[in-house]
Amino acid sequence: MRIAVNTRFLIKNKLEGIGWFTYETLKRITRWHPEHEFIFLFDRAYDPEFIFASNIKPIVLRPQSRHPVLWYIWFEHSVRKYIERNDVDLFLSPDGYLSLKTSIPQVAVIHDINFYHFPNTLPLFARWYYNHFFPKFALKSNRLATVSLFSKNDIVKSYGINPDNIDVTYNGANELYSPLTSEEIENTRKLITDGKPYFIFVGAFNPRKNLIRLLQAYELFKKATRSDIKLVIVGDKMYGTSSMMRALKRMSFKNEVVFTGRLQVDRLRLVVGSALAMSYVSYYEGFGIPLLEAMNCDIPIVASHCTSIPEVVGDAAFYVDPFDVNSIADGLIRLCNDEELRNKLILNARKQRDKFSWDKSAQLLFDCIMKAMDK
Repeated sequence: MRIAVNTRFLIKNKLEGIGWFTYETLKRITRWHPEHEFIFLFDRAYDPEFIFASNIKPIVLRPQSRHPVLWYIWFEHSVRKYIERNDVDLFLSPDGYLSLKTSIPQVAVIHDINFYHFPNTLPLFARWYYNHFFPKFALKSNRLATVSLFSKNDIVKSYGINPDNIDVTYNGANELYSPLTSEEIENTRKLITDGKPYFIFVGAFNPRKNLIRLLQAYELFKKATRSDIKLVIVGDKMYGTSSMMRALKRMSFKNEVVFTGRLQVDRLRLVVGSALAMSYVSYYEGFGIPLLEAMNCDIPIVASHCTSIPEVVGDAAFYVDPFDVNSIADGLIRLCNDEELRNKLILNARKQRDKFSWDKSAQLLFDCIMKAMDK
């Protein structure tokens, strides 16, 4: 079987949620199934590290698809023409975008539909594209995959998709994430926060990540406790970042907030694993890979009580209301003051994290592909 795959999110040193899903699942599927040929479709020059096995054929299709107009051109013209002219049996798209004009079987992975519920958190053209085309992609796909039961139910309810046509393929975490030694923690804290303990957030600065309320809650935490615990924020700027920076400037304790920018895995695992706790108070998530990374590092979590987060974290978090700054602040205070609670959450995480692995994700995604071909 010849399987063409949209691999435009495989960009060296720039992997995030969807990119990691693409990387980890395809690395396994291509190596496990040498009987199939995989055609990786890139929209720019690719790094050889993404050619995981000898049964992969890399192809670069132009133009680079980084704007709604170019998304349309790439999928409806470049991708469509290639898969129709090269005897492709199935097109797999790990980021959910499909070609609506082809009759070749397709599988879309729609990680979540945050844009449906919170359209105003996106730029105008992206907002229109997502809400116009993704319902069509969901209906066009021979089978769908998504990364949580929450997202499956959300897609079913919002788009009217038959639940029997959607497979849940949970995310995993890189095997490098594991508990650190006391020496590693001490050395990392010296580099990041002058030796002080810290709460950590990891993710892109998307408005739904709720960083403004996290900053406001951290301000309340500092005023209430006078603790020396800092707040470390790891990630890249996105739309909406200016509002977050204005909130930062209004803080009395803004000098206690540390921005690291994007970190690669070998560095990020140390920074996550050296935290006192992770604060992850998004008001919408399809999964939340940093939650699993924290659990793998024995780091307790303050987390939102909504969307997919309780499904992923289970009993390994102290839950808060993401729309209530006082609730978030209370969560920070509780984890600061209550060592017994922190230890309990860590023990719970050791059980919860065993439910997820990239091996399981890859197998479930390949099963989804096979089901699509049986239709």
